[in-house]
Amino acid sequence: MLAKRLIACLDVRNGGVVKGVNFEGLRDAGDPVELARRYNADGIDELVILDVTATIEERQALAATITAVSRELFIPLTVGGGIGSAGDAAAAIDAGADKVSLNTAALADPPLVTRLARIYGSQAVVVAIDARREGGGWTVMARSGQSATARDAVEWAREAEALGAGEILLTSIDRDGTRAGFDCELTASVAGSLSIPVIASGGAGTFDHFVEVFTTGQADAALAASVFHFSEHAVDELKTHLAGHGISVRR
Repeated sequence: MLAKRLIACLDVRNGGVVKGVNFEGLRDAGDPVELARRYNADGIDELVILDVTATIEERQALAATITAVSRELFIPLTVGGGIGSAGDAAAAIDAGADKVSLNTAALADPPLVTRLARIYGSQAVVVAIDARREGGGWTVMARSGQSATARDAVEWAREAEALGAGEILLTSIDRDGTRAGFDCELTASVAGSLSIPVIASGGAGTFDHFVEVFTTGQADAALAASVFHFSEHAVDELKTHLAGHGISVRR
């Protein structure tokens, strides 16, 4: 059995880390370099930086932040936000990213996923899907959750895999920042339809929420922000809890 991964997410705006609820009401959550240094020491498996306003402001992710954070890490770093072209991806990787995450750009230009997979390999291309529950399914949202698309989350995840994505970063907008638990129904629906890893995001609040998303939700990795940023849950304690429930983790 492959070990499950724990991933910390730094939502960055204007060079600082922010956190909100349902993608709204962003508040300060610390310095990205200090947090990256702490996570690297604490044993987090991977780190994601999402420049949350880069797409809306039609600019690249902040290279200076990526470079400063990457210098603190000996773990994989994924960068998303403002990756709208092969040039943007190259800039992020040149600044220190190991992977790039595409969201709105992949929806607007699906062949971009294939182009980047051919250049860097599928393992370096993540397609991020922000989903909101609508009726009996989930609608894909674009532009930091501000714009609804006509796409179904499960169908879009399948297409992204076919295009060459190596992973899916799946965020439940309904659960984002609520600490009410991951949307395991959403996660299982997507994970059960794919052969590539699915990273679950949105709703982490307790250790048992991670147990649930790795079992019921069938996730390969779980991403969280505020529960890690504010030192509420030590990474090592969480891994011990998961191992106690028979879940393989990296130690």
